[in-house]
Amino acid sequence: MSFDEKIAALIQRIPKLIEHLQTEEATKNALVMPFISALGYDVFNPQEVVPEFTADVGVKKGEKVDYAVMRNAEVIFLIECKKVGVDLSHAEMSQLFRYFAVTKARIAILTNGVQYHFFSDLESPNKMDTKPFLELDLNDPRLPALEEVKKLAKEDFDLEQILSTASELKYNSAIKKILTGQYDSPDEEFVRFFFVRTNLGSKFTATAKEQFTPIVAKAFQQFINEKITDRLRSALQSEVKPIIEEEKLVPEELKSDILTTEEELEGFRIVRAVISKVVAPERVIYRDTKTYMGILLDDNNRKPICRLWFNSKQKYLGLFDSSKNEVKIAIDTLTDIYKHSDQLIATTQSYETQK
Repeated sequence: MSFDEKIAALIQRIPKLIEHLQTEEATKNALVMPFISALGYDVFNPQEVVPEFTADVGVKKGEKVDYAVMRNAEVIFLIECKKVGVDLSHAEMSQLFRYFAVTKARIAILTNGVQYHFFSDLESPNKMDTKPFLELDLNDPRLPALEEVKKLAKEDFDLEQILSTASELKYNSAIKKILTGQYDSPDEEFVRFFFVRTNLGSKFTATAKEQFTPIVAKAFQQFINEKITDRLRSALQSEVKPIIEEEKLVPEELKSDILTTEEELEGFRIVRAVISKVVAPERVIYRDTKTYMGILLDDNNRKPICRLWFNSKQKYLGLFDSSKNEVKIAIDTLTDIYKHSDQLIATTQSYETQK
């Protein structure tokens, strides 16, 4: 199985497991070890993954970090685990800091099994930063974050490539957090910026601040809401049309015009991983056309699972109802496919029931 398929399977399991994970050890066994395994490392091979890794640090003797992932007998990244549900922004990281300084690792990961924070030494060489350059939440997986995490995989591990984008990722994350804070409660500097731009020549007094702050907050929130509404409207205006029972075969002379993109293949792997809960993965087949990729059960046109409409700027996921009518849903990232797992599974199961 690929990284995408393994992560998809793990994401599917999380809601069922969380309430049963009462300890840090349970979190490690149920969530963290499968995550390491998804990256391609053998968690049972001490040459690749060392649990309870020990390296004496100054006067601190016998302290351990939960996992050290190895390559050519050197530590390439460290993992410190907390119990599921622990707020990582306030979690103790002293061991990670110390171990980062005494190993050759340039990457350190703090996790509670669901959220993962990735650290490096961007600010000062060989000293772990206090803020992560990347955050991944498996309850809300975003494709850009998953793509960056994939660079840590055993087959694709490229430290220089990871570090080359780490600084940009760190600032990108910080900017989004600032915008989130301003959305919830705009501060004086933020309000002043808009006051000055819209009231040329006027002084930003205490009275102006008091009057203008709720105006800025409301305008900012309306702006975001309007953007969301535009997205939803686009989805609702998507075509609804019945599926053709038998699709015409593509003539040989036209097949050269069909380009199957890596993005389409990624989408296919996610769909296959989602419905592997109810059918064997090898029964899920794709057929690509000029305009969309069709995903079928048993390579049968009468058993459509979904369609991937990825050949335009706005991507759509085509889902089928019980009458095999297709509804195209606008999606922003490939991970949005996970949001429709229940319908994908229901559609697949309906064909099994017909047997």
